[in-house]
Amino acid sequence: MEPGDGSEEPPLPLVLARFELSEEYGSLLPEPLTELPAPYGPWMEIAHDLPQLITSHQLRSRVHQMPQLSTQHLHGREELHLAHLVLSFITMGYLWQEGEEGTVKVLPRNLAVPFWEVSQALGLPPILSHADFVLANWRRKNPHGPLEIDNLDTIIALPGGESLRGFILVTLLVEKAAVPGFKAIVEAVRAVLQLDEETLHRALQEMAEAIRDMNKALKRMHDHVDPAVFYAVIRIFLSGWKDNPAMPDGLIYEGVSDEPMEYSGGSAAQSTILHAFDELLGIRHSEESAAFLHRMRGYMPPPHRAFVEEIHRTPSLKQHVLSSGDTRLHVAFNQCVSALVDFRSYHITIVTKYITIAAAKAKDGRAEAGTKFGSSIEKPPSALEAKGTGGSHIFSFLKSIRDATREGMINA
Repeated sequence: MEPGDGSEEPPLPLVLARFELSEEYGSLLPEPLTELPAPYGPWMEIAHDLPQLITSHQLRSRVHQMPQLSTQHLHGREELHLAHLVLSFITMGYLWQEGEEGTVKVLPRNLAVPFWEVSQALGLPPILSHADFVLANWRRKNPHGPLEIDNLDTIIALPGGESLRGFILVTLLVEKAAVPGFKAIVEAVRAVLQLDEETLHRALQEMAEAIRDMNKALKRMHDHVDPAVFYAVIRIFLSGWKDNPAMPDGLIYEGVSDEPMEYSGGSAAQSTILHAFDELLGIRHSEESAAFLHRMRGYMPPPHRAFVEEIHRTPSLKQHVLSSGDTRLHVAFNQCVSALVDFRSYHITIVTKYITIAAAKAKDGRAEAGTKFGSSIEKPPSALEAKGTGGSHIFSFLKSIRDATREGMINA
């Protein structure tokens, strides 16, 4: 925290609602809208039929017939978020309908212009991000039922069937498990400012528990997502046009710019809670990893990004714990760091199964199928074999952030 000259306004208290976060939903969009106003029927019609339109190779021609719609009839955050979700899914389908060898260089005006305008209104990039794919893409089957996987469904889908649904909803359950973590972060920051060690100790325990619950939720991926379907079908639709060999020149948004633009695909690195934990616990990542993570903040809703930046400006929790000499605080702090290390280690396990092993099996399958059927076999994507959909070199990146987290422990 910067020393002031006495004339500055006192900082506003750290309250979740200021950042479009809540104690009930965390960073999830609360009860997202599932339908846009009537003028946007042409978008919704295509969006609700995306898996079939993509697999039958008809989406591009449907988009070319789509009317150019004005965004002026969209009102309020909920309608804008649903419009962004719909247009981002249509865009990903349009781009990747023919696989990584059949990409296009131009997003047509009738899709590009409204997508750009909605993106500008929300402060989000014109590409599918974690904020769309997970945070705004859920509905309850029974409106009065619980936020559990059996009572949840996605609003918009892509090819991948039950595995796609599982991938989105298990990621949503990880975000749901993180909800008490947001509350604990706010309590910890207040406790440091008020020198309230009891509250701080309790907040750190609650934070560690939330991270452990996130890890438990992540383990449900195995029950709901088939690695072969994730690797060969789903993953390409999360890929961006930055640091992607399949689209080396980026994408021209017709009617927006004559120059191609580059954006990263969806990534868990766009999740607000993980950045917030890092800032609070004082985790310091390597220069390369930190640069990538910082860039991913640009894919968060601006109020969520502001929350992370606000935590960065608060007094150092680690310094407070160190100077307190309180063994209980040392232990509780280290339990948070240790839980975060475990979560990041388990993420590596998931990536190994769903990308590395799945890629090897897909290659074997290609080789076998190639000898059987000649070269006409439809190929799983290979451009991002060693990269995440956000464009990072996935294993060096994940191991780097895991190891940097472990370095954040307080030594006795």
